Amino acid sequence: MSMRHLLAVAAVATAALWTPLAANAQTADTLARLKATGVVTMGVRESSGVLSYGLGAGQYGGYHVDICRHIIANAEKAIGRALELRYLPVSSQNRVDMVKNGTVDLECGSTTNTLARQKDVAFAPTTYVEEVRLAVRANAGIASIKNLGGKVVATTRGSTSVQTLRRQARAHGVEFTEVFGNDHADSFLLLESGRADAFLMDGQILATHIANAKSPADFKVVGEALNVEPIAIMFQKDDAAFKKLADDTIRGLQTSGELEKIYDKWFVQAIPPKNIRLGLQASDSTKAAWTGLNDKPMEDYAKK
Repeated sequence: MSMRHLLAVAAVATAALWTPLAANAQTADTLARLKATGVVTMGVRESSGVLSYGLGAGQYGGYHVDICRHIIANAEKAIGRALELRYLPVSSQNRVDMVKNGTVDLECGSTTNTLARQKDVAFAPTTYVEEVRLAVRANAGIASIKNLGGKVVATTRGSTSVQTLRRQARAHGVEFTEVFGNDHADSFLLLESGRADAFLMDGQILATHIANAKSPADFKVVGEALNVEPIAIMFQKDDAAFKKLADDTIRGLQTSGELEKIYDKWFVQAIPPKNIRLGLQASDSTKAAWTGLNDKPMEDYAKK
């Protein structure tokens, strides 16, 4: 056989091997993976307020964790087998990559749905609409971002609040020093320890950390909402079957009234492990998201 024929045969063989691999790389099939492995990995956060947080002893709870458990229960029905649930903590920096590469099957934290992230992952319908605000010491004399000139402001590395912070600084013409925590607990510690004058983050995350502080009365949330962000559960992109299952699950929870009950359980009632009570009633924006379930990105919520 000539060298030309050898190369042609090799090319055909390579194409035959490559084609299905390429197709699998392009099209996710979460349900098939769950059925094959019998394991579902939930991406969780250690300190994302009452959306997702550690309870101790390797257990996690929160509003989005509960919703994800309902999605997993429906996945078990769809594939006809029980699944072993494994929790895997993710961070603001690595959560998108962990979903994109299939390390976690669904991420159940405090992730904002953005156009940029939609290029890499898919989102379930928005189940919580967040307002970004500032937490400060009660005696700091800071009432809004306009009072931050010359101050030190903390936020969490890899979060959308970093862009919000810089955008608001430009808009209001104030100059301050930025410092970053690796997670929300680390960012709040910067404020609590006096290394930062303010902590900019999702309002419910601020409220949760203040409630859990050694001296909650020393801190308060101030100022106007600096950004409005749709928070949603993430999973792999281009997986129509799993997205339909997640969407249908959330739609069913909303129709039955169970979604509001889950919200009340975490945002209004006393929660473990310390039995603190946030008492945060659902905002008009969150109620509107429930009524008109959709997976629109943050950019669609931007103030005109």
